[in-house]
Formats: sequence, C-alpha cells, structure tokens
Amino acid sequence: MKYILTAIFSVFLISHSQGQDSDTLRLEVFLEWVESYHPLARQAELQLEMGERQVQTARGGFDPLIYGNLDKKDYKETLYYDKREAGLTIPTWAGVELNGTFEQNSGQYLNPENKVPTGGLFAAGASVNVGQGLILDERRAALRQAQIYQEASQVERQKMLNELYLKGFEAYWNWSLAAANLQALEEAVNLTKIRYDGIVTSFEQGDVAAIDTVEAFSQLLNRQYKLESAKNSYFASVQYVSSFLWGEEGEPMLLDSLIYPSSLVEIVPDEVNPQELRSAVSVHPELQLVDYDLAGLEIERKLKGQSILPVVKLKYNFLVESMDGFSESQFFENNYKFGISVYTPLLWRKARGSVGMTKAKIDVKRNSRSLKELQLMTKLETEINNLNTLDKQVDLYATTLDNLERLLAGEIRKFQMGESSLFLVNAREVSVFDSRLTLNELLAKYKIAIAKTRVAAGLGF
Repeated sequence: MKYILTAIFSVFLISHSQGQDSDTLRLEVFLEWVESYHPLARQAELQLEMGERQVQTARGGFDPLIYGNLDKKDYKETLYYDKREAGLTIPTWAGVELNGTFEQNSGQYLNPENKVPTGGLFAAGASVNVGQGLILDERRAALRQAQIYQEASQVERQKMLNELYLKGFEAYWNWSLAAANLQALEEAVNLTKIRYDGIVTSFEQGDVAAIDTVEAFSQLLNRQYKLESAKNSYFASVQYVSSFLWGEEGEPMLLDSLIYPSSLVEIVPDEVNPQELRSAVSVHPELQLVDYDLAGLEIERKLKGQSILPVVKLKYNFLVESMDGFSESQFFENNYKFGISVYTPLLWRKARGSVGMTKAKIDVKRNSRSLKELQLMTKLETEINNLNTLDKQVDLYATTLDNLERLLAGEIRKFQMGESSLFLVNAREVSVFDSRLTLNELLAKYKIAIAKTRVAAGLGF
C-alpha cells in the first residue's frame, strides 16, 4: 500500500522559492530520509550486525567448557566399578588451556590407575602447545579473522550507502531537471498562446496576413506537443524518486503532487579539489575490502605455516584430596599428573602444499589490488575530466542563452515596428527555449557529476 507523502515531510519542508502554493523537498532532507528508511540502507546496517555476530561466534571458541562423566557397572550384586568425573576447561588467548577435574571412583574391579581417595581427588593444571599452535592455532586464527571481517563490514556498509546515495542523487536532480523543463515549456506554451490570440485578433482587424495565424498556430501545436512529453517525463521522474522513499514501518511512499525539488540553480555545489580526490583513492572502500581479504589470507598463511612444526603438547596437573586448607606448598608435593605428546609427519607435503597454496592466493589478491587501484584511478580521472567539461559547458551555455535572449528581445522590438516577421521571432524564441532546456540538462548533469566524482574517489556524502 502506498501513502501520500505530505504530512510526514511537513516538518522538513520549506516554502517554494517562487511563492507558489507548493512545498520544496530539499536534497539533504531527501538523502536523510533515504539513509533512515530505505531497505538498502537498513541492509547496510545489517552488515555491522553480521560483523558483530561473526566476532561473537569466534569468541565462543574461548568459552569455558564444563563436563561430567558417569561410568558404572553392577553385575550379580557385585559393583565392578563406579567412575565419576566432573571438570572445567578454560581456553585462553595465550594458547594455554586451564583445566580442573574432580574424580570419585570405587568398585571391586576398578583399574588400579583409577583408584582415588574415598572422598575423591581434585586435579588442577594446564596444557600448552610448545610446538605447533604455540604462536597461532585454529581458535585464535578464527577470532582474528572474525575481527577483520567486522572491520570490513563497516567498509562494506559505507560502500553500499555510497552507491545508494549516488542513485538517489541522480534521481533527485533528474526530478529537478524534469520540473525545470516542465516549467519552461509551460511558460513557452502560455507565451505562444498569448501571441497566437494576438495574431488572430490582428488578422481579424486586417493588420496581418492569414499565413501569420498559421505560423502562430503551428508553433503553439509544436510546443503543446513538447509540453505533453515534458509532463510524461516529470511523472516518470516523480515515480522514480518515490521509489527511494519508505516509511518507518517499511512501507513504500508516494510524493504528493504539490511537493517539488529544489531548483537547479538554487544550490551551488561545493568546490571539488582534484588532488584531494586523487589522494582519497588510496583508501577507497573497494581497496580497503581487498586489504582486509589480504589480512585474512595472511592469518591463514601463518596458521598453515604452524602445521610444518611438530606437535608438542605438555600437560601438568597437581593433585589434592581436598581444597579445604589448600596452600601454595602443595604445589611442591610429589602429587601430580604429567604428560607430553609429540608427533609429526616425515615429509610435510600436506603442510607445505597448504602454505604454498595460501601464498599463491595472496599473490593473486595483491595483483588484483594493483589492477583495481589502476581502474579506480582511471575512472576518477574520467569523472574529473567530465566534471571540468560540464563546468565549462554550463558557463558557455549560460552566456549563449543570455545572448539569445537579447537577440529575441531585439527581434520582438523590430517586429513591433514592422521591420521583422513572426517567422523570425518564432525562430529566435525556439532557440531561446531550446537553449534553456539544454542549460537545464547541463546543470543537472553537472550536479550529478560532482556526486559521481566523489563516489569514484571513495568519498561519501
């Protein structure tokens, strides 16, 4: 369901500059509304949430683990064994795994190594990898990559918003262009209608020839035809602009017919500094995303490099019957469990192949980054050149239009004195209105070109 966008925008709108019974939707208000409620803007915000969830998932690898085991055998009224164990394992960022257990075992056929005091036996200690996994392991690598993904999600959000703003920017100024052309053609039709009525009256009084009425009527029909095309273009532009406007509940909205855009000549864009834009390309969002990919691959390379080392895992737990009255001196008593595990492949082909594959991925990504940076620089230079060209064209056409208006005014005076013809007046007038439409188009292109240049440099709005 679509809603009429009048009351909602009432607090943001200003009176139309020409004092008409209408309101103006300013560009900054339009972009603010797009950022707040457009589905793609909300989707961009979800990128941040996804990054946070990724880090939360990776941090789960360091969550403490509590466990318990019960293993009991009772056969023909004989308790063979009753083994009970509960424990807690705490992984740490340093790669050391802290653990504590409590055992309480009994039974006639209990394995001697499982015999503990009647009240049970506490064990507390740690295990650590001093070979493979000492510097980096799967758990720590996953967290670092998740943190990189979280940072990349912020850049991805900015990239999505830049693309959305650019589309909204184009839609807004094309809407303004359609409104300006419609207004110009409405003035042209009204002016031609007044002239046609005057020529008809003059013909009826015998002051002009009949052919002049044909000339005036043909000009009127031609401008009415162009006006209908302008109305159609304006309607299409309104529909497209409306597609960027959504309500707080996610419902599509439709602009009211009394809401107009800012004038093409009302807002003077900020000056563009080409050197600043060229410097900004080095931190373009697309390049930052590649850099984050490289950072993730570098962590993968380090992790794969660890697999070349032998696995050497040390475990130590001190044993105590009761935690009551526990003191540091019990660390030095001869009650402990100690273990060491060592193993390694002989040829390391799997490890060396994985490291080589990751290095190849890094080289490919670096080459693609260099190519991407060159493409972005080329695109920026194209946009800067296009902007400079449009700037010059606007100045030239503004001067041209001023001169054509002077020629039209002179031709009208000559016609009033009987020294010119209606044909020449119409020809001058056609040139003026055509140039005015062209200037409108150039102004819209110039404003859009500024936005394109900023986006090409990776800057937002």
